[in-house]
Amino acid sequence: MPASPADLPTAAVVPAAVLTGYVVGRRTGARPLAGVALAAGLVQAVPRWSRHSPVLAAALALGTVALVGASHPLARRTGPWPAVLTTTAAAAGLAAVGDRLSA
Repeated sequence: MPASPADLPTAAVVPAAVLTGYVVGRRTGARPLAGVALAAGLVQAVPRWSRHSPVLAAALALGTVALVGASHPLARRTGPWPAVLTTTAAAAGLAAVGDRLSA
């Protein structure tokens, strides 16, 4: 069991931030608030990924943001929840790579 929230695997934190961002954005109608939720997850994850490499951390953070951006056009084709769940799963995969490399 993790000793503190900072010790949680980023593969749990990042997808939670993506989902929280979606729910916040949907309920408030304010995309900037959704971005704050995503940023909060990345603020926890990026320093952990940087243990392996700052380049890895930047690539994973940018990849996560790109996935969130890709969920918007995907939602037009599949609907919002399938798009969010698909990109959340992909973000979890990216974070798992970061966890494995940063261990």
